[in-house]
Amino acid sequence: MMTESVLQTMHILLVDDNPNNLKVLSEAIQGCGWKALMATDGESAIEQIEYAHPDLILLDVMMPGLDGFETCRRLKANAITQNIPIIFMTALSDATEKVKGLEIGAVDYITKPFQQEEVIARLKLHLKISHLTRTLEQRVQERTAELSQSLQKLQQTQLQLIQSEKMSTLGQLVAGIGHEINNPIGFISGNCSHIQEYVNDLLRLINLQQQKLPDPDPEIAELVEEIDLDYLAEDLPKLLLSMQQGIGRLKDISLSLRTFARSDISSKVEFQIHEGINSTLMLLKHRLKDQGDRPKIEVITQYSELPPITCYPGQLNQVFMNIIANAIDAFDDLHQNSLDQEKGDCQNTITITTSCDRQQQTVSICIEDNALGMPPEVQTKIFEPSFTTKPVGKGTGLGLAISYQIIVDKHNGLINCLSTSSQGTKFIITLPI
Repeated sequence: MMTESVLQTMHILLVDDNPNNLKVLSEAIQGCGWKALMATDGESAIEQIEYAHPDLILLDVMMPGLDGFETCRRLKANAITQNIPIIFMTALSDATEKVKGLEIGAVDYITKPFQQEEVIARLKLHLKISHLTRTLEQRVQERTAELSQSLQKLQQTQLQLIQSEKMSTLGQLVAGIGHEINNPIGFISGNCSHIQEYVNDLLRLINLQQQKLPDPDPEIAELVEEIDLDYLAEDLPKLLLSMQQGIGRLKDISLSLRTFARSDISSKVEFQIHEGINSTLMLLKHRLKDQGDRPKIEVITQYSELPPITCYPGQLNQVFMNIIANAIDAFDDLHQNSLDQEKGDCQNTITITTSCDRQQQTVSICIEDNALGMPPEVQTKIFEPSFTTKPVGKGTGLGLAISYQIIVDKHNGLINCLSTSSQGTKFIITLPI
């Protein structure tokens, strides 16, 4: 309930063109400890309410110029004053006039000539109702804010669980693949050097034999011609070199997988950002190639010298993967859209730029494409959970929401998106060193 101290701080505006009525009412109001404000017409009342903000208004109906009904309408039409309770004062006893006043927003009527005791009783009642209403509204707002925060925390927790499960599953998968790949790679790589040595020895033997026995047996000469010995001797070292390059490629892929999905969820470690970006590009290399209806995507890296940063490498790599993969998807959509033929004829490029601000102790990664871009209404929602512009089955709407959480919540960094429809999209990530 409303305490006496609260009740005594109330301000009441009296609006009446009769000075005697104002005098009597103000004395009665001040006798209750309230502060009385006065106006003699509707226009001055509206001006005074703008800066005085009374808790209740006693408003005379019959006034020259702006009457009480019109004054009430204007106050109820103003968002600042519409919730102030208004009690009409009138000598009219016509029920129609009273109903009219109540319909336009008044809470009560006091009939002239009035009794002070009745006026005070009605004022106390409506001040208490008004105070109770404001209190309830405030509690509803507070409760709504609490529920909103709880919902946001729940969504963040869900994202964390999804991210943790995603990275855990990926880490297990990579560990298994790495184990299975590394053994045969090591076996083949270890034997390649011996094969190279054996082949060189055999070729030396053949050369020596041809020098010592320039006139071979006809059957041997026929076989030499059949197998094209000169071409074989020239091509075999090239084949071995190609095999070694393929083994090196497999080693790079295996290393990229381990770099991409490092199992460091529990603690931060020092990490070189460029290693993470390069490992991500290695894993996406097959998607960057010419896809028939879509030309290849050129990746331009403009790396500055960066110090290692303390972070969760696996999670940052997930961010790079999400952003770059989305850029590739945008190019795929661009070239499926025959309406934008002029844009489709341009060189597809993804430009990755890194920089370091020694003074602010931060590093920045800018990933920019020249694909479709986004309209403003999409750009404002891209970091919201479950928001996606992709067809059903092709996108969950979690990639960029998780990326935002990783950068902002996990690393105390910033991630911003700048995009222009039909021109391209740029993501700027800023991380503390």
